[in-house]
Amino acid sequence: MSRLNRASWSWVFYDWANSAFATTVMAGFFPIFLKQYWSAGVDATESTFQLGMANSLAGLIVALLAPVLGAIADRGGRRMKFLLLFTVMGVLSTAGLYFVAQGDWPWAVALFVVGTVGFTAGTVFYDALIVDVARPRDFDFISGLGYAFGYLGGGVLFAINVWMTLQPGMFGLADAAEAVRVSFLTVAIWWSLFAIPVFLFVRETPGSAPGLLEAARQGWRQLIDTFREVRTLKPVFLFLAAYWFYIDGVNTIIKMAVDYGLSLGFQSADLITALLLVQFVGFPAAIAFGWLGERIGTRHGILLALIVYTGVTFWAYHLDNVTEFFLMAAAIGLVQGGVQSLSRSLYAQLIPRERSAEFFGFYGMLGKFAAIVGPMLMAWVGLATGSSRLAILSIAVLFLVGGALLMLVKQPATSTADA
Repeated sequence: MSRLNRASWSWVFYDWANSAFATTVMAGFFPIFLKQYWSAGVDATESTFQLGMANSLAGLIVALLAPVLGAIADRGGRRMKFLLLFTVMGVLSTAGLYFVAQGDWPWAVALFVVGTVGFTAGTVFYDALIVDVARPRDFDFISGLGYAFGYLGGGVLFAINVWMTLQPGMFGLADAAEAVRVSFLTVAIWWSLFAIPVFLFVRETPGSAPGLLEAARQGWRQLIDTFREVRTLKPVFLFLAAYWFYIDGVNTIIKMAVDYGLSLGFQSADLITALLLVQFVGFPAAIAFGWLGERIGTRHGILLALIVYTGVTFWAYHLDNVTEFFLMAAAIGLVQGGVQSLSRSLYAQLIPRERSAEFFGFYGMLGKFAAIVGPMLMAWVGLATGSSRLAILSIAVLFLVGGALLMLVKQPATSTADA
């Protein structure tokens, strides 16, 4: 098997395909359209509540499914079938957003939840297929290539969609609202079109995939067994507790930042530009954080990122102009990729190497559970206080608790930069 062949390129382009949902729908246009179109006339804190609960519900569904899906993916045999199922689910629900009428927010939220589940659950099987397209020594290279193409593909379509909303007449569209609705259709088309190669050219290794009930039993049993083992390894347990808090905060900022800017009355075009800024700053910054982690220690690098995130939440509370929002977006871009990559690196240093697959399966599952509390916290605080500023400030708790727990984790002595 050569380093890059038709199967590996097909696998890479699935990341290019589905990343359009993450950028245009999840982070970009859905929060804006929910507040300005589907929930038009509704109080800002109430529409924030709707978005927060939608994100939390989708996260909860995927988290509960994760052990079952993981058990199926681990054993092979049905990866392609389930990837196709969740791809179709995501594509159809995204396309369906085009047809949701103004003011009909319950349908919009329902389709968003289904699309998010399709996107997130599909990645479980997509990730597992790497063993069928690359040799073990090429995993890092192929995985990194997929990430890079996903970053690029999502950014390219998002830039086109932004152009459509700024110049709708150039595309034969009536106004910006129609441009956003058409953008949802372009994501569905993009996702389905560039997903075709993976289904045509990737051949799954036959496996003994269990039935759904058996997969549920095996998945939850393995989850419980791993958790029992984790509790006996104090550094791993402390790190995972810390990670659960702070990565939930990171995920919440990603999903709710645009909604918060709208609550403050900023123009949607400015918020979208800020989101693009995060992407362009984030790519080189993630690479730079890898270098920084080698110099000051992985744990210290994560703590530095958490300090920035905590500062951003306090800054957001006092935010009063769009220029500051741009600066805040740049600050987030500097640390967003770094905190994720260094967290994975530190975890790899803490766990038993001979059981890395099992422990990283638990790590991935925990990451899916860490997309529930933050959006729900923002939703309820905003609704209870009537203040979007207090809602965003509440996320600081996740970074502070996560950082405090992380300080109790001692990095292995093999890394001399940190103690």
